[in-house]
Amino acid sequence: MARIEPFKGLRPTKDIVSKLASPPYDVLSSAEAKKLTAANPYSFLRVSKAEVDLPDGVDLYSDEVYNKARENFSKFIADKLMVRDREKFFYLYKQVWENHVQVGLAAGASCRDYQDDIIKKHELTREDKEKDRMRHIETLAAQTGPVFLTFKHNHRIDALFQKGMQKEPEYDFTKANGVRHIFYVLDDRRLIADLKAAFAGIDVLYVADGHHRSAAATNIKIKRQQANPSHTGNEEYNFFLAVIFPDNQMKILPYNRVVKDLNGLSREEFFAKIAEKFACEATKTKAPQKSGEFCMYIEGQWYRLTAKDGSYDKNDAVACLDVSMMQNNLLDPVLGIKNPRKDKRIDFVGGIRGTGELERLVDSGEFKVAFSFFPTTIQQLFKVADSGNVMPPKSTWFEPKLEDGLVIHMLDD
Repeated sequence: MARIEPFKGLRPTKDIVSKLASPPYDVLSSAEAKKLTAANPYSFLRVSKAEVDLPDGVDLYSDEVYNKARENFSKFIADKLMVRDREKFFYLYKQVWENHVQVGLAAGASCRDYQDDIIKKHELTREDKEKDRMRHIETLAAQTGPVFLTFKHNHRIDALFQKGMQKEPEYDFTKANGVRHIFYVLDDRRLIADLKAAFAGIDVLYVADGHHRSAAATNIKIKRQQANPSHTGNEEYNFFLAVIFPDNQMKILPYNRVVKDLNGLSREEFFAKIAEKFACEATKTKAPQKSGEFCMYIEGQWYRLTAKDGSYDKNDAVACLDVSMMQNNLLDPVLGIKNPRKDKRIDFVGGIRGTGELERLVDSGEFKVAFSFFPTTIQQLFKVADSGNVMPPKSTWFEPKLEDGLVIHMLDD
């Protein structure tokens, strides 16, 4: 059974929320973040990516960056741009993007559940990124970026979400990217109790996005528990900030690849090796229409690649992923990319940037070839997580992204 808890959220005032709410820290480069904050002193990026207020080239893991984050965070609070709720609440976070709508519950998710695999993962984490999030959380004594969780939907929770949205929203604003953000404060004690009980009937939650944040929060929980002889399991450090969405509202875009060279192969050799595992034909289509199909852009032309029978194990939860098919049958054996996590010859392009970005990168000469993918499905994610395995890196791109700064979970009550 999944445990979730209400908490005393630290939130921006209504008049400033549209300026303060910001994209997640890990979807922007430092340069992009500086550009976004240049004319906006209220942007929460000044806390989540505090290097925007420091000279170019600063070490992102230096004391200077974390101290600047604490300074800016403290100023937001001192200036009453952000105010903490006096009681523990749940919050509903609704996003509308074009014709897509998703509604999730902002709550404290249990670090114990994360340890016990009631909250399941599907990605490996990197130690340097875990340590970065740990330092950020510890420096602020707060979790500022939510973990994106999902669950297999049911009608009881759907009905409770609808009940929570019968009141007027606390916030309702639209960002420049066209995503509308609607936020409700759930202060009804009966509704809070009903939501806790409903989620207690959920056997499993899944990390959709935010593996480093959830891992870092759990590491801090373990650290604080060991240092606290009076530990009860109810302290705020036992929970991490999450927004929990039903699986039938998830929108996953592809995570595409670009590669800098052909691994010393001529064009003819490259295409000959591709033909061993894929049927290849020129096309005007830029994005695949089904699993097992890829589109490749090279020298101004798109090609459709279709995986041949026998090139992957259809019964293996990981091997049958499109990202695995491409890695195991082309990127590794043909282009020599053994470890896509570390190889500097490959880069990853979120589907939100479109196939036009793939064409631009190749046409610029910076990259030699690009591959567009069919998106991973939420059912595939569940299958991998339930099997105890992990996906290859950059397998999923969830959209729309959750804004940082809408609600903060403080570690000290």
